[in-house]
Amino acid sequence: MALVVVGSVAYDGVETPHGRVERMLGGAATFISLSASYFSPVKLVAVVGDDFASEDSALLASRGIDLTGLERVPGGKTFFWQGVYSADMNDRTTLRTDLNVFASFKPKLPESYRAEPHLFLGNIQPALQATVRTQMSSVRLAGGDTMNYWINDFRAELLETLKGWDFLLINDSEAHLLSGERNLRRAAAKIQSMGPRTLIIKRGEYGAVLFHDGCHFIAPGYLLEEVFDPTGAGDSFAGGFMGYLAGRGVGLQSSDLDFAELRRAVIYGSIMGSFCCERFGVDRFRTLTRDEIEARYREFEDSTKF
Repeated sequence: MALVVVGSVAYDGVETPHGRVERMLGGAATFISLSASYFSPVKLVAVVGDDFASEDSALLASRGIDLTGLERVPGGKTFFWQGVYSADMNDRTTLRTDLNVFASFKPKLPESYRAEPHLFLGNIQPALQATVRTQMSSVRLAGGDTMNYWINDFRAELLETLKGWDFLLINDSEAHLLSGERNLRRAAAKIQSMGPRTLIIKRGEYGAVLFHDGCHFIAPGYLLEEVFDPTGAGDSFAGGFMGYLAGRGVGLQSSDLDFAELRRAVIYGSIMGSFCCERFGVDRFRTLTRDEIEARYREFEDSTKF
């Protein structure tokens, strides 16, 4: 069984207080896939131009990620984003966004992907997310994320799409915007009534809150000594969360689902997000081992027992 990940593969130009990188591998689906690959086989659906470097394909393949669904557009250029972070890295300013081949991305799932039981839909237009969901014949666990643009300008389309999701991952400002509620608990209840039985609200360096069937769980953020680059941290969280559940064969439609599995998935999400911040872009995933992940999991256990 594998996790199908749909979204953007891109190049990023990033400046933080620790330095500047003109062009490096990025994109939501890239971070999600690399993070999830430590827990589950991954099958990627994305689009790139013919400027996509062979060494970047090799990195993804080295983690066992199936690239059959990675569409290459001859003569096209890969999605490019450039931004600069504030001194405390809590805010960033976008300097440039070139959608390039991503502007006309219409996900097509290879036949070998369609019977997989787990699906993560990255941040693309809600109608496209819905068409991917209909291409999957045996899904046990499906969901993804969204952003302010879709919430504001494609609200009806997004609400229709959310009806078919088991889970949703968003940050706290997106939760307030989607629900119209300032109180986080009321916001969560309203969003869950839209379809997703399970909701994870990410709160950046302060961790995340999980809501599921009347229960909630608050996970802290991992205390890093130094944050080099927060780009992709939220997507790495998503990959850790979803990858763990896929690796365990979890389906959220099961009435006897163990809430402890969801709590562990959130902790693994926090762990993967923390590792992502330790280097620029995807560089930490070039050397990260499962032993390091498990050591940080034990540290989470030790620091939260009371």
